[in-house]
Amino acid sequence: MSTAQYGILVVEDDFRIADIHKAFIEQSEGFYIAGVARNGSEARALMAERAASIDLVLLDAYLPDVEGLELLWAIRRDHTHVDIVMVTAAREVDTISEALRGGVFDYLIKPIEAARMGQMLARFRREREALAGRNEMNQDELDHVFTRLQPGETPRPTARTLPKGIDRLTLRRVIEALADEAAPLTAMQVARSMGASRSTARRYLEFLVAEQGVSAELGYGDVGRPERRYRVLDTAHAWLESL
Repeated sequence: MSTAQYGILVVEDDFRIADIHKAFIEQSEGFYIAGVARNGSEARALMAERAASIDLVLLDAYLPDVEGLELLWAIRRDHTHVDIVMVTAAREVDTISEALRGGVFDYLIKPIEAARMGQMLARFRREREALAGRNEMNQDELDHVFTRLQPGETPRPTARTLPKGIDRLTLRRVIEALADEAAPLTAMQVARSMGASRSTARRYLEFLVAEQGVSAELGYGDVGRPERRYRVLDTAHAWLESL
């Protein structure tokens, strides 16, 4: 299992939305909050101070002191190692087009579903890990890393596509543990059901989230703390058939 941790800078002027992002990220394996900025000036300052610890920026298009797209280009110019995800209510095609030209990793429209945010984070981690420590890649490897499913396509694992550390037997057990319950389960509940460690269950669950076989959502436990819960999707049956 990878021990890599990726720092996220949240750039959001609404503190309530920023807190929601923080809670979700803190529940997501492999990520931590590297900073929160309420405007462009704070974002620039944090990027200058903590550039080495920031891997991903969640950027709103509407900020009180600067246009989000202007800040996007500034970050892209000064910090080429950072990926950027637009998290915004902006739906205008011109805004989306410019963000795509600016090389955003993803574009999420508010209000954001937890499953969609989880899918983005899992894909980000998967692509970073696929590229880490590599000097070169062949076309098949690149196609797998950068594949985006087309509408109507169903993800299906094969011997070629299952990454290192993910085996078919354990994957089947995780899917079956979720399928046996109508309500969404936490990683700890899945771990207990299949007789594995929480970290193992979490790794397989996040893999399935990335492959759109499982959805993730934030719930609240007995003590009121947010916790990540997982629900099996219909697409997971295709996984079982191919395992």
